[in-house]
Amino acid sequence: MSPSRLLSILLILPALVVLLALFVYPLGFSVVSAFTDRSGAATLENFHTAFTTYRSDLIFTPAIVGLSSLLIAVLAIAIGGYLTLGENRAAVRILGAVYRWPLFIPFIVAAQCMRTFLGRNGMMNNSLMALGVLDPAQAQSFLDWRGIVITFVWKQAPFVTLMVAGAMASLDRSTIDAARNLGASRLRTLLEIVVPQVRDTLYVGLILSFVVMMSVLSVPAMIASDSPTMITRDMAWRIEQLGDYHTANALGFVSYLMTGLVAWFYLRATMRERAGR
Repeated sequence: MSPSRLLSILLILPALVVLLALFVYPLGFSVVSAFTDRSGAATLENFHTAFTTYRSDLIFTPAIVGLSSLLIAVLAIAIGGYLTLGENRAAVRILGAVYRWPLFIPFIVAAQCMRTFLGRNGMMNNSLMALGVLDPAQAQSFLDWRGIVITFVWKQAPFVTLMVAGAMASLDRSTIDAARNLGASRLRTLLEIVVPQVRDTLYVGLILSFVVMMSVLSVPAMIASDSPTMITRDMAWRIEQLGDYHTANALGFVSYLMTGLVAWFYLRATMRERAGR
């Protein structure tokens, strides 16, 4: 083995060890644990327990994450489109500087902020009542599934927007200017000219956000205390209260399948599109 090749292996070895120890081994252990009982015998009882006990949560989780992903896509297109096609330079600069702020806030901090913002006596309702928009008797708490969606969208929309806006900024302006010169509105130009060219980037951002939201525990634990809830909270409860890693890992395996299915649809669509070129 040449010295340069040996040096290359030594350089990547620490990263490889960390990857194997902190990601590959726990993943393999959780998959094996999902299909075995406490004695180590192969069984599907863990999945039976997961589906019979948490059936509503297994439906609730992808529904919430899917709705959040849809709203994130709409916001990312709207913000990225205005940054690309907006004519008010001051507004574009302000929006470009402000929309990134949630990127630097951890989920647990975002969840705590939303608890004080979306509660019945939170900042949102108090502000609306102070403005005379909302009657105090009509104030209600958003600390339920709506709060989860709001938190996810507020936290992840800047991440997808950053990717989409960057892709839009790199487009050839000639097609955009041609559409505008022919009388197309900014909305039509955005939807028919710009969005189709950044579609792959949008899909990648949404898939990454989908995976992140599927793995978050702090948001459903701190915002929504009612049932149904997300399966991350069910997994934590099985481990903390019952010491049942096997059922928890079965729920985790189902979440792997959900995220893998979303990624598979994207890869399939991408391969079909490239095969048609």
